[in-house]
Amino acid sequence: MTIDFHTHTFPDKISGNVLKKLSGCSHTQYFTDGSVSGLAASMKEASISYSVNLPVMTAAEQVEKVNGDLIAKKDWLFSQGIITFGGMHPDYGHYKNELKRLKDNGILGIKIHPAYQNTDIDDIRMMRIIDAASELGLIVLTHAGIDIGIYDRNYSSVRQILNVVDRLRPPKLVLAHMGNWACWDDVERDLCGASVWFDTAFAIGPITQNPKDPGAPYQTENLSDEAFVRIVKKPGACRILFATDSPWESQKDYVKRVGDMPLSKREKEMIFWENAAKLIQHPELIPARL
Repeated sequence: MTIDFHTHTFPDKISGNVLKKLSGCSHTQYFTDGSVSGLAASMKEASISYSVNLPVMTAAEQVEKVNGDLIAKKDWLFSQGIITFGGMHPDYGHYKNELKRLKDNGILGIKIHPAYQNTDIDDIRMMRIIDAASELGLIVLTHAGIDIGIYDRNYSSVRQILNVVDRLRPPKLVLAHMGNWACWDDVERDLCGASVWFDTAFAIGPITQNPKDPGAPYQTENLSDEAFVRIVKKPGACRILFATDSPWESQKDYVKRVGDMPLSKREKEMIFWENAAKLIQHPELIPARL
């Protein structure tokens, strides 16, 4: 089994425009059309059993509608192998009620994106959301580090994340992009001992540039294989979740990248699916031996 803990889909009617806009900002290529069917086809090609869909709320006004649509589609998405999370925005006022609605309807976690939401992760508005979600037992997955499309500021630095962890002790905090994208020395030095999970999304291997718009400042900032293995070894493979950031990486290629790493069979088993299954706690994902 393989579980991809970090993917994105968009409604069919806007997926094309969304991908073109984001590709232009990030100077990177996309590998699916951004639709649910596109992700499902990619999963089949890559032999991925399940993918976690992560919505990003760029405005508070989106929260209720987008979450409501995902709640309504949750069971259908799961039939396609897609486990959807909900989303939250720091400017949304009724966050406690909305988080409870997600929980009551079987949604297992939320995605926050400090850079796209223009709010530091240790801002009180973000910390209230993380704390309330944690009290409900929800997984909180956050973008961590520089965003390849937003270069001027790190809204979720290692220092800021450690402040959140120290103050809130969130039990299910997942840091995308191996803890802090493009800030690898800080991750290796300061973050590997924290009680958090890292996902592998968009962190290793070459970055495929948008052929129509190349030249982003951070095109060479992914981890080397050697640094990736060092970071995996520090917290231990039990804290690492396989993830791709599809459609921004090829799932098939990414499975091979991680599979080719000089890690033990047991470490790869934990990374590819076991850690995700334990964290998600969905009965269909957890074999009896776990």
